[in-house]
Amino acid sequence: MRIGKAIRRERLFDRNTGRTIIVPLDHGMTVGPIAGLIDMKETVNQIAEGGANAVLMHKGLVRCGHRTRGRDIGLILHLSASTTLSPLPNAKTLVGSVEEALKHGADGVSVHINLGDELERVMLKEVGEAAEKASDWGMPFLTMVYARGPKIANEYDPDVVAHCARVGMELGADVVKVNYTGSIESFARVVESCCVPVVIAGGPKLESDRDLVQMVADSIEAGGSGLSMGRNIFQHATPGKLVAALHGVVHEGHTVDQAMQALTA
Repeated sequence: MRIGKAIRRERLFDRNTGRTIIVPLDHGMTVGPIAGLIDMKETVNQIAEGGANAVLMHKGLVRCGHRTRGRDIGLILHLSASTTLSPLPNAKTLVGSVEEALKHGADGVSVHINLGDELERVMLKEVGEAAEKASDWGMPFLTMVYARGPKIANEYDPDVVAHCARVGMELGADVVKVNYTGSIESFARVVESCCVPVVIAGGPKLESDRDLVQMVADSIEAGGSGLSMGRNIFQHATPGKLVAALHGVVHEGHTVDQAMQALTA
């Protein structure tokens, strides 16, 4: 690994555990200014104080809420987008570049691809090109890969998720973000199929904090490298406390019960 990429990676992954807690804040591009993404400075500060390793956002948000006070936090610049107003909302397109990410002081970049979409071929091409640029510049590259399209019956099916993870890895991702498959055994097979770290998405906002913490704990037991969760964290009543509880599970070996005690204290 190039020294530049190694240094940047250490801002995104805990050097002792080799795991990460990433909080995506890119939802405003897709669905608009939803709850939790209005006062960006306060949201980022709470997430940072809780002990997250990085936040993920589009380039225009960096000026609105990154590194404003207190604890520092890593920055991943998201390079692709679509909106729910589009007739093809699952068709992501590049809206940023690795060079822009460097100018913004980012520690990594990410792209999103939806396998099975009618424009999958375009997204595959763009992800491959972004991966090449990231490699040239020594920039850690995260790929979010989901299965969403007319042929997809269940995007959480273990075989489908394993395919998603494998596509991200083979396109050159340094980190792959996929859905959790629902069990330790099935997710372990996903992780085993990749030679790069695999982190789990949060999916729709969960009603139970325990369910969320349990899912994270199970993914770690399966060999996962952490999480990349947005609205389950930034729309929580106390985002900082939730991140701190998850930090205990991901980086300190806490049990679910210990994490829940910290969250409800």
